[in-house]
Amino acid sequence: MDRGDFTARGRRWRSAPPWGTAIVTCMTVGDSRFGAAIDRFDAINARDPNVTIVDGVARPKELVYARRMTEWLERLEPTASEAVRLAARSQHLMRWSIPRSQFPMDRTGYLKWRTTLYDFHAERAGEVLRQVGYDEGTVGRVQSLIRKHGIKTDPEMQLLEDVICLVFLENYFAEFAADHDEEKLIRILRRTWAKMSPRGHEAALGLDLPQRERQLIGKALA
Repeated sequence: MDRGDFTARGRRWRSAPPWGTAIVTCMTVGDSRFGAAIDRFDAINARDPNVTIVDGVARPKELVYARRMTEWLERLEPTASEAVRLAARSQHLMRWSIPRSQFPMDRTGYLKWRTTLYDFHAERAGEVLRQVGYDEGTVGRVQSLIRKHGIKTDPEMQLLEDVICLVFLENYFAEFAADHDEEKLIRILRRTWAKMSPRGHEAALGLDLPQRERQLIGKALA
């Protein structure tokens, strides 16, 4: 594939289902804990004061993000484990509680913010999972995935990282790109690409993105 021509040959992935569809295809029948956890995650994220416009309607930002994570996980790996599905849905749980502005506005501050969030999300998710009856083994596994332990060595962590990157590229990259120069965007795209697996790369090359963003990805991969 000519990576400079990103749009030419990447196959198109089927469209995601309508926003708000709860995708729990893989859920074990009768596992009330899973459904209860998803409901609690969503109820918490529905309190986000920040909004994202979806189909002309303002929705809680982190609730939208969480459901997009579930949708992409289902598209990429319908047989993903329960722990991965729980981690995907709680990846940004209560993110608005620790805004970026609380940390220095440089790369060191950004990285500190991110690592602080990993622990925060993991702890909040663990509280919910214990409340609905999950054992400590499952709680620990979900928390490990949220904290991103084992990227490139843990297949489930790599799957989750692919989903994170795909959600960003499909839903947030265009808006992000509008506020940054090309050199910085290409650098970020290369870092994002390095985090992804070959399966994630294939999915990314099939995204239906605006022309400028497709061209930026082509330059990043050239």
